[in-house]
Amino acid sequence: MSTAGNDVKRVTTHTLQEMKADGVRIAMLTAYDYSLARLVDAAGIDVILVGDSASNVMAGHETTLPITLDQMIYHASAVVRGCARALIVVDLPFGTYQGNSKGALNSAIRIMKESGAHAVKLEGGREVLGSVERILTAGIPVMGHLGLTPQSIYKFGTYVVRAKEQEEADRLRADAKLLEEAGCFALVLEKIPATLAAEVAASVSIPVIGIGAGNGCDGQVLVLHDMLGINKEFNPRFLRRYADLHGTITDAVANYVRDVRTRDFPNANEQY
Repeated sequence: MSTAGNDVKRVTTHTLQEMKADGVRIAMLTAYDYSLARLVDAAGIDVILVGDSASNVMAGHETTLPITLDQMIYHASAVVRGCARALIVVDLPFGTYQGNSKGALNSAIRIMKESGAHAVKLEGGREVLGSVERILTAGIPVMGHLGLTPQSIYKFGTYVVRAKEQEEADRLRADAKLLEEAGCFALVLEKIPATLAAEVAASVSIPVIGIGAGNGCDGQVLVLHDMLGINKEFNPRFLRRYADLHGTITDAVANYVRDVRTRDFPNANEQY
């Protein structure tokens, strides 16, 4: 499938399946607005996740829980308008799918119809299987998410590594197979032991994307604002910063303020 007016080939769920089969690692990042999504897409990213992490990095909330379905659709719509290549996946926010498969389907349909995105993602295993299956009946691709599931932070009480103990690891293995069998096209594993993540990735036929889950996954995902160094307060072991935009932006704004104060800006060449 190509986008209108150019030769850019859209990444699809089938593309990701082929990448796993060929051993090509999948690169995935979050994005929440048109301008950054356009840059990320042009740089060659395979998957853009419109994450409920927008609640943290865009709105300043402590957790992902407060963001609404309407807000997720707003962010997703902006991202879609900026992208020609990447597969765009949107998080179903907290409260829109847990314990209510009909509500889950309605939420997913709204995201697909109103934003133009390509797939949805939701957190959990066997406890959300009914919602996964019902969404799939409408032909909407679903990405799963196991391990540390931020929407359940008040249940966990901490952001520590999950599935270190045998019982939880066994449950995660079983849930990964359940999500695969239900029809999920891919799976995110967050903050679990690297050996367990590699084992899961090898045991399922669908692509497994890791975040804090080691190098044995089929791909990796990071929050854009973290890897660009815009957010300086978040420093987990798994995060690699590829830029220091916090410093760059702060210096640029400070220089602008100085030039305005001293009347250096605008100069003769910058006015009419």
